[in-house]
Amino acid sequence: MIGTDSPVLAVLCGDQHPPDMDSIERSATVRYTRADGLAEALRGADVLFVYDFLSTAVPDAWPAADRLRWVHIASAGVDPVMFPELRASDVVLTNSRGVFDSSIAEYVLGVVLAFAKDFAGSLRLQQECRWRHRETERIGGRTALVVGTGPIGRAIARLLRAAGMRVAGVGRRARDDDPDFGTVYPSERLTEHLPGADYVVAVAPLTEQTKGMFDSAAFAAMRPSARFVNVGRGELVVTEDLVAALRAGELAGAALDVFDTEPLPQDSPLWTMPNVLVSPHMSGDFVGWRNALVAVFADNFQRWRGGQPLRNVVDKTLGYVPSGR
Repeated sequence: MIGTDSPVLAVLCGDQHPPDMDSIERSATVRYTRADGLAEALRGADVLFVYDFLSTAVPDAWPAADRLRWVHIASAGVDPVMFPELRASDVVLTNSRGVFDSSIAEYVLGVVLAFAKDFAGSLRLQQECRWRHRETERIGGRTALVVGTGPIGRAIARLLRAAGMRVAGVGRRARDDDPDFGTVYPSERLTEHLPGADYVVAVAPLTEQTKGMFDSAAFAAMRPSARFVNVGRGELVVTEDLVAALRAGELAGAALDVFDTEPLPQDSPLWTMPNVLVSPHMSGDFVGWRNALVAVFADNFQRWRGGQPLRNVVDKTLGYVPSGR
């Protein structure tokens, strides 16, 4: 039975409750809520678990948070909860860094191979019952520029290197001796290094500095044979500029898992472009991912209860977890 001194945990979960919460329910008063009940659930709550990590309900409900000490979001990206009041508060913010690294890296390798081996073309021809021999590309020796050097970007770099690709990174700080990327270029010089890449992979966190970083100038800098892959945030890209660049032949294709508007509107031209692969924000979602997200929170919850340092503490001035934290 939960004692009177048990912490109060609000869980923003939408239509689906998180699994494997039994151990947490035994040591806390848990209030499960949808967005419309979040304000009420936050009154007197010590902790907020944003399980519905796509929800934008937290800023509006924030004034009701009269005792909150810690917010955890069930994703690597924290932009849905990076509003000014939370930034300015003493509330600790943590994320679920590490859960999706390998699965997103596998997705990126998969779409790189799909482009190089023209799997989409083979499927179309199969559906038309047409036998048409073609030559395809190799990925060995091709260059990938990974924009974003956090854990997901590093997992992508390691897997692409293992497949024989040459990889470089783009991040906040330039360096020449990175163990995963080799060379990391500074973000402010992105357009200088885009022309050398066969594949450009966007996995940067969404911040004021990265929002819209892939615009008409960036796409114009890419070689016409390059492919663009976005597994970061939809708002990293100016969608109209991407569509225009694809139509103008400024790049050869795009694989997009995230969009500035989700679900992707049915009238978006991206749906029907022959050189575009669309997936519904699922690059990281492997079988069992929900359980893995709860496991990360449960570990941190026990740490918080025991007065131990939390894992994955977000630097609220940067908008992500710095390396080594």
